[in-house]
Amino acid sequence: MALEDIRNERIKKLNELKSSGGNPYPASVSKTREIICAVLKNFSAREKAKRKVTVVGRLMARRGHGGASFADLKDATGKIQLLFKEDTLGGDQYGLFSSVTDVGDILEVTGVPFTTKRGEKTVEVLKWAMLSKSLRPLPEKWHGLQDVEERFRKRYLDILMNEEVRERFKKRADIVRDMRKFLAGTGFEEAETPMLQSVAGGALAHPFKTHHKALDIGLYLRIAPELYLKRLLVGGFEKVFEIGRNFRNEGIDATHNPEFTMLEAYAAWWDEEAMMKFTESLFANSVKAVFKKGEFEYEGEKIKVKTPFQRIRFSDLLKKYALIPDYESETRESLALRAQRLGLKIGKHEGKGKIADEIYKKICRPRLKEPVFITNHPLDISPLAKKCSADSNFVRRFQLIAGGLEIANGFAELNDPIDQKARFAEQERMRGGGEEEAHRADEDFIESIEYGMPPAAGLGVGIDRLVMLLTNAHNIKEVILFPTMKPK
Repeated sequence: MALEDIRNERIKKLNELKSSGGNPYPASVSKTREIICAVLKNFSAREKAKRKVTVVGRLMARRGHGGASFADLKDATGKIQLLFKEDTLGGDQYGLFSSVTDVGDILEVTGVPFTTKRGEKTVEVLKWAMLSKSLRPLPEKWHGLQDVEERFRKRYLDILMNEEVRERFKKRADIVRDMRKFLAGTGFEEAETPMLQSVAGGALAHPFKTHHKALDIGLYLRIAPELYLKRLLVGGFEKVFEIGRNFRNEGIDATHNPEFTMLEAYAAWWDEEAMMKFTESLFANSVKAVFKKGEFEYEGEKIKVKTPFQRIRFSDLLKKYALIPDYESETRESLALRAQRLGLKIGKHEGKGKIADEIYKKICRPRLKEPVFITNHPLDISPLAKKCSADSNFVRRFQLIAGGLEIANGFAELNDPIDQKARFAEQERMRGGGEEEAHRADEDFIESIEYGMPPAAGLGVGIDRLVMLLTNAHNIKEVILFPTMKPK
């Protein structure tokens, strides 16, 4: 039967329910209702006492046998079998149930617990009420649909029909909750910074732009909260963090969504070494919160979380996996040629560090399964990090990689306003040459650190990728409730 025909039939049932005096969408639910898992937990005692129970949930299945019908009712905590009998309910109520209800309807039932001959825990219904009449049929095997994108477009059905999906998002909530608890327990204070910013700063990315009518100014959805959180360090906060959305107008793939969730944390008086130790503890805490042990499986491989994590310099990684023996001796042109041979498209505006980073992402990062810190990144792709004292072409930065995914990024924060101003100027020069993701100059931020920002280290953790790793998901859309999709 066509969907429109099914919907029309259900609307007829809706009207029949109304004609009988029933309300298909009441505002109130019984105050004595119980969750299904609680009823099942103490079922024997309830059955013995013949104590009535009231439960609410969605009708997931119906099996009719003349004057009796079995049904399955499901809430967020479990599923229970119901028995509707004409002898118990009376002809009118049983007939109404039979004629107006469908799989997908949300019901409230009151009845007496009993166990069937087959050992099935069941509630014999004494009365029932419609709480929400469904007008569209539930998919029979949603998990098996060939059009995977429909699962993401209609996430509400994906969650409803797929227990694994629902559990993944429960784990995501647990991970974020434990992360907040861990941060608070180590002295960090939570802050909220602007989503709308006059300068899109804190990362190398292309922003979304909008316009504020009252102020008549252009604004950007933030690409990172970094520069505002560092203003708080200037203001006297010593440990501060934010968990929130960032927005970047970039491509969509297995690890990128234009709207994503980040943790950013900053600690005064720390350097990148202290922040790496903290990152190890934070990551290990998240793993143990989910698995109760220090190891997990991702894409068929066991990953052990053993601290301290291995460390490898960015240039040594290129040498080991991309066969670039001496990064510093490479020119921009020679590196671009290597990248092209690896199948990478290189724009004329892209500098040496950006090209090296693209090679690293394609060739090196996928090979890194056990947790490892990549350190000492090129200066030109790290405009907010302090330079290495031994070689000013590199910075005191690190990335945490696990399962081939970039999980975290951090560095010793640049707090020299003169150096920062020069870095911004260089980024603007690169932007003029066609590098659209170059960092914009933020004069207000420069002014803030001219008042004095303490030595500090910062950390950014991609919550979505962390959840991907800890729930064995292979596409970022699997861990974002409502990922960005092109409308049909």
